[in-house]
Amino acid sequence: MRDYFCGWYFKCQSDENTLAVIPAFHSSHNNRSCSIQIITDASARNAEFGYEDFSKTKKGFEFSIRNNRFSSRGINLFIDTPSLSVSGTLSFGKFSPIRYDIMGPFRYVPFMECRHSVLSMKHTVNGKIDINGITYSFDNAVGYIEGDRGYSFPKKYIWTQCIFDNGSIMLSLADIPFGLFSFTGIIGVISLNKREYRFATYLGAKALKIKNGEIIIGQGDMTLSVRLIEKHSQPLLAPISGAMNRTIHESTSCRVLYSFRKNSHTIFESEASNASFEYEYPY
Repeated sequence: MRDYFCGWYFKCQSDENTLAVIPAFHSSHNNRSCSIQIITDASARNAEFGYEDFSKTKKGFEFSIRNNRFSSRGINLFIDTPSLSVSGTLSFGKFSPIRYDIMGPFRYVPFMECRHSVLSMKHTVNGKIDINGITYSFDNAVGYIEGDRGYSFPKKYIWTQCIFDNGSIMLSLADIPFGLFSFTGIIGVISLNKREYRFATYLGAKALKIKNGEIIIGQGDMTLSVRLIEKHSQPLLAPISGAMNRTIHESTSCRVLYSFRKNSHTIFESEASNASFEYEYPY
């Protein structure tokens, strides 16, 4: 069996708490397994499972890892290990999908390290999750869901996501190998007041600046600026050739300044205190 991984990122965000749950299955050199990572502002924990614990329905978005169930309706968690005890249920409201595949025409390119998907830019979240005796409550809170599949995370990449009162944003930049060369691939979506603005390499987006936690993207008459102000990163596991052997760092909830301009007019600007950010790029 070829090296491969597939994972989903469930983010739940309230005024008081941010919780991310990352279920995944992975295969490397015929060693197959599953995992569920639980990330909060204070910690990141991982539970490992056998590959046989994974099951998926043939239709729709619904799968389970042992007693943990994930679907478009919500998630139900029950993890009991010596270092991690998790239980509870979260229910989701109607998803807000993007207009078309975030990869655009690149979804047809073979042998890519990693393919990204966005399932919902924003939806309601209700329920409670207990993690090692601490209760995380979500009462009419909001959520975001995306997925990744392939064999490795890019060597260098940046990812950020945040949900606002009137919308949601995600942006990812990555060093993409292409034969003997590489290029900076860009995918991003701003959902704002029921309108969608998309930044992507296949639409002409260019990275104007990547330095010291600041990113500036230009595309036609649009400019998106993102600046990491204060991080609170936790270590996460990420795939290399299918195996979860790489350690990356994510700030599940941190301070980030977002600014979006179109035709020289500021459409949106906000300093968020609950943004998510991964900066796996040299400063």
